[in-house]
Amino acid sequence: MTSLVETLTFDSRDPEPVARFWCTALGYQVTDSDTQGVWIEEPAGRGWPILFLNVPEDKSIKNRLHLDLSPPTTMAQEVERLVDAGATVVERVGEGGSYWTVLTDPEGNEFCVLRGPDDDPPRARPV
Repeated sequence: MTSLVETLTFDSRDPEPVARFWCTALGYQVTDSDTQGVWIEEPAGRGWPILFLNVPEDKSIKNRLHLDLSPPTTMAQEVERLVDAGATVVERVGEGGSYWTVLTDPEGNEFCVLRGPDDDPPRARPV
């Protein structure tokens, strides 16, 4: 038997706005909130629940783990949507015949938006 991932946890100085951002980004909803943190989950029960755990310290270094998001149409459209929701673009990367955009959420956690099914060349979305 092997372990299963039960929850993805982000340390957060101010969990509410970060959780709201990720609800917008992923189509999740807040399922619980207290002084310890905020839980969000995908309404249909797909994907991992995410906990934004309240911690006293600010983020100080680059993430050692990050999310790669697969957009529904194009990378550019998804990046624009996420910037409107509070993300910041760090850089567009082109490497090894592929490309993606690195962004940060409202607390500076890095994540990537990959090219989408309507980009050139297209990239299939995971099931």
